[in-house]
Amino acid sequence: MIRLFVALPVPADVRHVLTGLQNGLPGARWTDPENFHLTLRFIGEVDFGMAEDLAHTLMRIDAPGFDVTLDGLGWFGNKRKPSALIANIRKNDGLLHLQRKVESAAVRCGLRPESRKFHPHITLGRLKTTSIEGAERFVAERRLPRDLGFDADRFVLYSSFLSHCGSIYTEEADYALRFAAYAAAE
Repeated sequence: MIRLFVALPVPADVRHVLTGLQNGLPGARWTDPENFHLTLRFIGEVDFGMAEDLAHTLMRIDAPGFDVTLDGLGWFGNKRKPSALIANIRKNDGLLHLQRKVESAAVRCGLRPESRKFHPHITLGRLKTTSIEGAERFVAERRLPRDLGFDADRFVLYSSFLSHCGSIYTEEADYALRFAAYAAAE
């Protein structure tokens, strides 16, 4: 069995900015900057045959590159307790198009359709003991630079190994997106 997800990698300059935000909140377990990514589809545990089928199906995705723009900070959780601090991602046609294609590929391989609504984000840290007030204060006191973002020119099939030191992500397959100039000519 192998644990998989499909995501956009985050380039070093954006990781650097996000890393500078990872402080000042007791109880936060900060995400290793090397693990920053924008999940397009969590796959979960699958056997190696399914993993191979998925890798080949993703290879057939034909989609243009696009701009990714970070859009403020936020948190996930419920009304009583936050569970994660995130950098929100502004939705755009290119991102939504790619996410739908990845979802379709996963379903064609026999996976169940994703039941959760797509909320593009980068996880900055996990929270266990933080109050809603603490999470709100963290978000209110920090700002992302205006127009922080990157060009999405590829997406990746990652494996995830859960160790006692945290998750270890490995790029299993890399898929290029078309150049925007080429896509615009169609």
